[in-house]
Amino acid sequence: MKNDDWQDKGTSNKGFGLSWFSRLFLNNQAAVVLMVTLLFFLNVLVFTQISTLFEPIWQFFAIIMLPLIISAIFYYLLKPVVSLLVKQGMNKTWAILLVLLGMLGLIIWGISSLVPMIEDQLTAFFINLPTYIEQVEKSAVNLLKDERLASFRPQLVNMLENYSQKAIEFVQSFSSVAVNWASNFASAFARITVAIIMAPFILFYLLRDSDKMKAGMVSVVPTKMRTSIGRILSEINNQLSGYVQGQITVAVIVGIMFAIMFTIIGLPYAVTFGIMAGILNMIPYLGSFLAMVPVVILGLVYGPVMLVKVIVVFIVEQTIEGRFVTPLIIGSKLSIHPITILFILLTSGSMFGVWGVFLGIPVYASIKVVVVEIFNWYKAYSGLYEEDHSRAVQPENILDEYETGLDEIEGE
Repeated sequence: MKNDDWQDKGTSNKGFGLSWFSRLFLNNQAAVVLMVTLLFFLNVLVFTQISTLFEPIWQFFAIIMLPLIISAIFYYLLKPVVSLLVKQGMNKTWAILLVLLGMLGLIIWGISSLVPMIEDQLTAFFINLPTYIEQVEKSAVNLLKDERLASFRPQLVNMLENYSQKAIEFVQSFSSVAVNWASNFASAFARITVAIIMAPFILFYLLRDSDKMKAGMVSVVPTKMRTSIGRILSEINNQLSGYVQGQITVAVIVGIMFAIMFTIIGLPYAVTFGIMAGILNMIPYLGSFLAMVPVVILGLVYGPVMLVKVIVVFIVEQTIEGRFVTPLIIGSKLSIHPITILFILLTSGSMFGVWGVFLGIPVYASIKVVVVEIFNWYKAYSGLYEEDHSRAVQPENILDEYETGLDEIEGE
């Protein structure tokens, strides 16, 4: 009898312990989220400790990254054209070949017509560079002689001496790092050559088999997750497609506008600066300002009138781009706040350099799609975000509550 009592007590204590653990941990959504988060960061810590084992994988991705990015950019640009030709009844393979040949013809035309012009302008710029430096020095001397700036003269002299010293140090260190520059240039040239050779083949198979690739990726996912994964892949594809097509289109329009307006005001090297402005414009919010830095310096060299013209051109271009070009072409496809974009550019640029500046926004947009999908699943699974629809706020309810309040006041 006593043994039975002890067994019952032991069973009850065990059941109490299990129910206590289940109630506080297993059935507690917050505790489950906390444990999953801790496990995630524990895995991150473990991977950072064994990161050297993944160096061959990172090197492999570093080699294929450039051709993949080039292929992806042209894929999103050419995919609508290929789809249009296929809808007109053309065979998909022949449509892709026709589009690639057209793109090759445009590239050859651009190189044959624009490269000589840019080469002439750059040659003239470097030939005139000593004259520009001399004019800047004369302007600095005249600025120092101005009696209205007499109180700031020591600071200006120190600033000019510091810049002169830095220029001398740069020239002295140039010879020591020239060999490293040459080796880095050779390595970069080899990677670019490999990328140019590989990109057309990757692009061809992306245009031909992109639908099959998506179906293949979804097919390896468990059946219950296929709908969500397919939705995520489609949304990421839409985000990247809208971003690439919009940014490239806006960059081309901005480059043409700058080149035309620089030519109208008589600024030297107008086409070169216009093309540079178009390329830099692919960096959201900061690209146009970066492109204006050398233009403003050149405007200072040519005098205050040219400087005012350059500033007016910048204001007009920013107004047209901000009011008409960007809203009509890009709109709000990414739904990312401008402050968030600036933080992304600063963070990704400091961490990954040029690659981070150009790829930070699309990578963030893709991650955002995944996070939103996971959060929507968690809202449906946890039950913590259910709204109380038992008393929907309708006009009738509002009137009833108002009349009840009046009755209570009159009763008092």
